[in-house]
Amino acid sequence: MKIGVDYYPEQWDRALWKSDSDLMAKTGVKLVRMGEFAWSKLEPRDGQFDFEWLDEAISTFSRHAIGIVLCVPTSCPPLWMYETYPDIVQVGPDGNRIQTGIRGHRCLNAPMFIYYAKRITEQLARRYANNPAIAAWQIDNELEAYPCTCETCRGLFRDWLIDKYDTLDNINKAFGNSVWSSEYSDISQIQPPTAYPKAWQNPALCLDFARFSSDTVVKFVSDMSQIIKLENPRAKVTSNTFFCENAPDYYKLFSALDFTSYDNYPPVKLAGETEELSSHAFELDFMRGIRQRNFWVMEQLSGATGSWSPMGATPRPGQIKGYAMQAMAHGADTVMHFRWRTAVKGAEMFWHGLIDHSNVPSRRFEEFAELCKTASKLSVIETTELVSDVAILYSPDNYWAFNIQPQTEGFDYLQQLRYFHAAFTRYGTNVDIISPTSDLTKYKAVVAPAMYIYEKAAAENIYRYVIKGGTLIMTNRSGVKDTCNNCIMEPLPTVYREMIGAEVSEYDPIGETEQTISDFAGNKFTCRQWCDILKLTTARAYAEYKDSFYAGKPAVTMNRYCSGVTYYVGTVCKMDFYESLAGNIMKQTGIPRLKDLTKGVEVTTRTNGLDDYIFFFNNSEEEADITLPKPMYSIIDGNEKDKLTLMPFDMDIVRK
Repeated sequence: MKIGVDYYPEQWDRALWKSDSDLMAKTGVKLVRMGEFAWSKLEPRDGQFDFEWLDEAISTFSRHAIGIVLCVPTSCPPLWMYETYPDIVQVGPDGNRIQTGIRGHRCLNAPMFIYYAKRITEQLARRYANNPAIAAWQIDNELEAYPCTCETCRGLFRDWLIDKYDTLDNINKAFGNSVWSSEYSDISQIQPPTAYPKAWQNPALCLDFARFSSDTVVKFVSDMSQIIKLENPRAKVTSNTFFCENAPDYYKLFSALDFTSYDNYPPVKLAGETEELSSHAFELDFMRGIRQRNFWVMEQLSGATGSWSPMGATPRPGQIKGYAMQAMAHGADTVMHFRWRTAVKGAEMFWHGLIDHSNVPSRRFEEFAELCKTASKLSVIETTELVSDVAILYSPDNYWAFNIQPQTEGFDYLQQLRYFHAAFTRYGTNVDIISPTSDLTKYKAVVAPAMYIYEKAAAENIYRYVIKGGTLIMTNRSGVKDTCNNCIMEPLPTVYREMIGAEVSEYDPIGETEQTISDFAGNKFTCRQWCDILKLTTARAYAEYKDSFYAGKPAVTMNRYCSGVTYYVGTVCKMDFYESLAGNIMKQTGIPRLKDLTKGVEVTTRTNGLDDYIFFFNNSEEEADITLPKPMYSIIDGNEKDKLTLMPFDMDIVRK
């Protein structure tokens, strides 16, 4: 297991490079990431390249056998490029070019930007692709599906639509342009969504523009990766991502790359007893699920965050080490902290690194050093992976569509996924978050929340899973829209109606109003946001509403379909309901459960097929005691234990 740091040699005096590399080697740092914002240093003038400083920086660290993650610096073109080619700047939904002065302004479709991006990538690849010090490559930085509306993007969007629909008449039909007299009579009339709220605009147009914007970034990443691979086919290429407003299709994005990388900034302040879920276990499992294999963390919390927002609280004792270990527990094989030293200049000077402005290593650095020592003991788990009995399905189309047309106050697509994830992981089981078209046959239970947009391949995949004996959970707002983001004129949940054995006779978007449901055992739970009023066909009621004009009507159903079982949750509840439902389903499907697990303790298991390694992470501010079912060997301290005592944010790993 490798621990690394993000480092910016261009921002520091050369005299610091050697002392920093010496301290890194002494501390146990194995990787350094550099270069993602250094284009102006690498190409100070058009066509004049300066790689000598980068040669020296790479040599300084590699002499300690510290590997280099070299970044292609296309996130920040030099100012001379903006000055010479102002049309490479993105145009916002309002039709105006965005202001330059920070980073990420470039349009990924602008011809001159593409020319220069390919050229700097080629220069770097020719010089370094076969350098043994280079452990991996990173394309750009935190790429998004930028909604650029420049003339180039407008033209390419029109081409994209014609490629998809063939004719203008087909586009008019797909978009429903008879509404509001919106038919296109010429292709030039097709425009991207404007600065008006998305909910005021054509939802079919908005969804296709999101798809187009995502395809743009996927093509850019693929093109840059191929340039590097031409120089060295064995080069490992990735790009770092995060959960952003303009989220791309992560599945497509990383299909063109060798592995997934994530920027991980878990919250320092925990949610306590509220319904808010503060653990980043969901985000980490999401990243592992993109390619269904282990991943890297390219940026990890190192100190108080704050640049474009006021500074947050500093990490509590144990969080620097604990959150890095949590990432490993969920499949991260490499964790790189952002950053080695806090910047003293520029907008990010208060996004703190491991070493503060004083340049004196303190508490957080000492904890990082302890992490490096612990990671050096974990070679035994380097070949392990997580094997899960439960999967949750995430769809980019659903994410985009819900952002375009919010359903009711408080309703959040990702939050529904998080509820189910928290419920199942509460019992210590591994959970995968995967695409709806992934192979589902290996899972004992699959959760398909809010399958809002119909996708034929996904629907057929889900049906096959249940027909062959799988246990499925679906939720409200499923089967609502066709693939064009238009409503389907059938009783909800339309294509899934037969499988769930019920249909929606009416629905009530109640927003933040709280009501009550009661399950088959008489347990009462609070529901809110959305209420599907269900009419049973072959299903049985699992829970019923207790309030409003639909009191006594089913709120949750269970239906046996062919060899499988489908549950349908017609409302949105608080966490206690999801924990109860998950516990019952795990019991019915034979998924092992850890009972009476201390709140805040997270349990995951990594395996190599012969040995299982169980990670116990205390993600709380209270000490936690855990009694093991039998004595187990700890690979952290080398002792056999029948009980674990974990301090706040502490972790132990035992061999089963």
